[in-house]
Amino acid sequence: MKRSFRKQVSWAVAPVLSISLLAGCTGGAPAATGTGTSTNTAKENKPAAAEPVKIQFLVPSFAEVPNMADQYWTEFQKRSNSKLDIEWIPSGDYDTKFDLVLASGNLPEVIVSQSATRPTLLNAINQGAFWDLTPLLGDFSQYPNLKKNADPNVWNYMKVNGKIYGVARNRPNIDPGIKMRKDWLDKLNLPIPQTLDEYTAALKKIVESDLDGNGKKDTIGILGHGFLVADGDPSYLAAFGGLDPIFDKDGGLIKETLTPNYTQMIDWFRKQYADGIMAKEFSTIKKTQAEEMFATGRAASYTRNIWRDFSWEQDIKKVQPEANVITLPPMKGPGGVSVALVPPFFGAFYISKKVPEAKVKQILEYFNTTTTKEFTDFNYFGIEGVHHKLVDGQPQLTDLGVKEVTTNANQPFPMAFNNIMKVFNASAPKAYNDAKIKDTEVFAKVGKMNLFNVVYSDTWTTTWPKYEKEWQSMVIKAIVGQISMDEYKSYVDKLNTNADIKKSYQEFAAKYKEFFGK
Repeated sequence: MKRSFRKQVSWAVAPVLSISLLAGCTGGAPAATGTGTSTNTAKENKPAAAEPVKIQFLVPSFAEVPNMADQYWTEFQKRSNSKLDIEWIPSGDYDTKFDLVLASGNLPEVIVSQSATRPTLLNAINQGAFWDLTPLLGDFSQYPNLKKNADPNVWNYMKVNGKIYGVARNRPNIDPGIKMRKDWLDKLNLPIPQTLDEYTAALKKIVESDLDGNGKKDTIGILGHGFLVADGDPSYLAAFGGLDPIFDKDGGLIKETLTPNYTQMIDWFRKQYADGIMAKEFSTIKKTQAEEMFATGRAASYTRNIWRDFSWEQDIKKVQPEANVITLPPMKGPGGVSVALVPPFFGAFYISKKVPEAKVKQILEYFNTTTTKEFTDFNYFGIEGVHHKLVDGQPQLTDLGVKEVTTNANQPFPMAFNNIMKVFNASAPKAYNDAKIKDTEVFAKVGKMNLFNVVYSDTWTTTWPKYEKEWQSMVIKAIVGQISMDEYKSYVDKLNTNADIKKSYQEFAAKYKEFFGK
């Protein structure tokens, strides 16, 4: 049984020069917008404490590890009255490191989880590894910025068994987009694809041509990283209707990866692989490798944060001067359109139970102090005249700004929410950003969010690790043709009859009703 679903949230997009924006959690110059005024002072909640609060963090790194003594970080810590001791872990290795740290029990004061429903995180919460922040946060009267500068639903999404353990890392719902080399479309006199069929037909022609001029037919059509195509999965799955809630005959909410829609998408990827459109090594490419491949003009399409279009276009122009990178409009597929929205948070900060309560309150105050528009502006633009200058009323990063104000600047504080945070690029001209924002406004209206970024099941948390690696192997085998689609379908059917998995679906359905009232 399939039911329609559309996440309810405020989608209003404010004028660019009156909001703060945040970047995608990937490397390079961050995406942002500012207020159009000086960002030299943080006006709200200026810390009154005489001594800076010292906080130990474990966070993912999406750029080069920063020098915490440079001008940006020195000023950030001065304004936030903090002294940050940060261990930076490469983003591609972070989840593995996260799991190892949890298993060791040797937790830092604050650890980032990139998913609020990660099984190892939920297990750690259930075992008492982190502070229950519910009584400390109370009605948020002591920490008003944490509530007023977040999406209205985010604190509900943070709950585990009715309690709040994490401080959300606020992020926008509009984020990933399927990129395309429009200059290559133009060379082949092809229109911008409006459907998945048009998309794959265009990619087929591109990979059979020598558009990069190196004398070889070695251009990748669909580039991804990690298992399957990683960041791109939800965008493609949305086109197959796989981000809608899909229930089994007993009313259980089926995990999206085990739905018929996901199987249909696997069959589609299988065809792209057979046609030479997908990278042959798609399942082993790391994120940093994929970024380098796309930024050097070796692929036609890659799904990542929308703000990256401008940055990557500039990189590609160094080797292919006519490069033009666009985010494709919503493409129609058999069950929807190719737009995935993300939750209004990218994981959360969790405070070790070993931290004394008095220190927990200091950490919460640090989070409250920094969760403002002013701090978010500073996070994206740094010091006026040093890291950015005003061009047409819009802050634009200087060379030093590009070097020091990277996406890693996002990692150790919650930031203030705005829904076009990952569309705007701080290095791009105003006209470019204005056009990009206008082009992607429709995403909020037609996109779908993966429910399982919010809903969770204790039974799934303990059960799925027994099958995950085997399932991933079966997906890869199905795509590359080592097993038939009938064999893959039979395998999924077997999983879906497993008693523990069926129990998980009932728990997912209960959480879906709890979070979304359906």
